[in-house]
Amino acid sequence: MKTEELRLLQQERLRELLRVVGTSNRFWQSKWQAAGVDVANAELAQLPLTTKAELVEDHKAHPPYGSNLTFAVGAYSRFCQTSGTTGQPLRWLDTPESWQWMLGCWEQIFELAGLRADDRLAFPFSFGPFLGFWAAFEGAARLGRLCLPGGGMSSEARLKFIEENQATVVCCTPTYALRLGEVAAELAKQPGNSTASEMLKSVRLLIVAGEPGGSVTSIRHKIEESWGARVIDHWGMTEVGPLAGECVENPGGLHVLETECIAEILDTVTGQPFDLKDTTAPVRGELVITNLGRVGSPMIRYRTGDIVELDPQPCPCGRPLMRLKGGILGRVDDMLTIRGNNVFPTAIEAILREFSEVIEFQFETVTRDSMPQLQIDVETTFGLPNSESETEQFTLLVERIAAAIHDRLHFRPEIVAVPPQSLPRSELKSRRMRRRKGTES
Repeated sequence: MKTEELRLLQQERLRELLRVVGTSNRFWQSKWQAAGVDVANAELAQLPLTTKAELVEDHKAHPPYGSNLTFAVGAYSRFCQTSGTTGQPLRWLDTPESWQWMLGCWEQIFELAGLRADDRLAFPFSFGPFLGFWAAFEGAARLGRLCLPGGGMSSEARLKFIEENQATVVCCTPTYALRLGEVAAELAKQPGNSTASEMLKSVRLLIVAGEPGGSVTSIRHKIEESWGARVIDHWGMTEVGPLAGECVENPGGLHVLETECIAEILDTVTGQPFDLKDTTAPVRGELVITNLGRVGSPMIRYRTGDIVELDPQPCPCGRPLMRLKGGILGRVDDMLTIRGNNVFPTAIEAILREFSEVIEFQFETVTRDSMPQLQIDVETTFGLPNSESETEQFTLLVERIAAAIHDRLHFRPEIVAVPPQSLPRSELKSRRMRRRKGTES
């Protein structure tokens, strides 16, 4: 499809969506009426932006599912819920037609990732109400691939499950991919067990999502090194659906499924969208999404809170789809200010993942002597420094990490050793950022 044809398709689908939603969806009717917008004659840019705070308030006012329902509740067949990482969880409903649309989105993502006819896909996640990889599981099954559900298992059991079923593709979060690699290495130390590489040798591909990391060079390299497999990044949200994926031809970025949505990039200073037509320079800002096929509970000009950068260069894969260089770079609400420097947690994680001695970490901002500082708690391969040689090892590691952060982010953190296995692990999104209230002297 040529770019001009793609834009025409988007406009046709948008007009149909607005026609249906504008006559039967209370949430959008009220929002547009309050903004004084005649939706029948409005362009997309004339419609007001939408925030998660609005959705939270709407759910409180219209429990349990909010008023963003185009049809009667009896028309809906699927339920999911946001993870609640950044606030109040939202309950979301989908009609059978909207759910099939999401499976179609995943089929495009699998095509971008180079899924093969003989692939077996393992899904090591809880299969709880979090949308996660539910649509990916059913999308792959609709394509005729063997899908292996790994819910309700320990990490050790999941690794055995992957090995015994000779899974070739694993779908999970970047955090859990690292965790499974860590557990495989631990199991390999036990007498009679396979080596970690033998345990994971059937896997050729990991599709990761749920948090930044899959497009961060140091993180993806660490996953690929522990698994001996290629990492493919993916992006989606419960509110908007699965709408971006990495192509196998060009690592380190995400293609937006523009046949299924309209993407805008918002200037975080002015609050206005950038003009993306014929741009030849990178554009960085907040991703705004209008999905076009989830008619039962659509999102129109939704501020995702994710910071992205438009890659203006044509992709080697030849697709005309918008490409986000580096994937998701961070979140608007996660930005830290340390010694006058604006920093996203993903930038700190990218540096820490370059050090093979660091197994896991958490960080928090602490105010000392009226100045914000960053404290990083780390688990290392040599554990707590109890001997003189271990203390020397840790001191050298701290100096290397602090120097790398200072060189690239222009401040020096405080780094603290913590006991092995003392920091939390998760099969879903990691929560490595803590916010401490109050001050210390």
